[in-house]
Amino acid sequence: MANFSRSFPMKSLPFMLCIGALSLCRLTFAQNPSPGETAIPAKSDAQISFGALKSLAGAWTGQVRTDPPNPDIDGPIQVTMRVASGGNVLVHEIAPGGVPEPTMIYLEGDRLTLVHYCEAGNRPRLVARKLPDQKTVGFDFVDISGSPEPAYLHSFVFTIIDADHHTEDWTFMLPGGKLMHAHFDFRRANEGVRPPAGK
Repeated sequence: MANFSRSFPMKSLPFMLCIGALSLCRLTFAQNPSPGETAIPAKSDAQISFGALKSLAGAWTGQVRTDPPNPDIDGPIQVTMRVASGGNVLVHEIAPGGVPEPTMIYLEGDRLTLVHYCEAGNRPRLVARKLPDQKTVGFDFVDISGSPEPAYLHSFVFTIIDADHHTEDWTFMLPGGKLMHAHFDFRRANEGVRPPAGK
């Protein structure tokens, strides 16, 4: 049996404990930024959701199905999304029934806001709600400019399935409190159209 006191003299023990304590202090200080550095703040839920939506920039083709059915809208459809204004807005352009309708999505303070420019002549404003799944971004109605008649966008949900496949669910408020739902299933039309890195 080895003689512990010969291979590790007891006089060395306080010295080794001191070295160990200094090592722990060094690790602790290494994790905190030095006075000249600034810590990078964590992204808010709104910023994370906006980044996810900006990854959808490009051209998409797919099908739309309405409930109750609307033969003027149901069928093939295209949408284009592009990042504009130095990365501060996502422009969503679609033409259900052949009439172009842009939608703007942007950060407003710590809120992710959506404004839809409807062919009905109104501009509903919706704000993103917090959802547990970062691949789903849902917006709820806040207020409207213009008349709510004959219909207005009441909720809008993006679901990102993968980089080349996403769905959109639009719910419209009709007269008498009735709802119309439109489900869009999109595939990326041109896989070469992707948002630039860091945008």
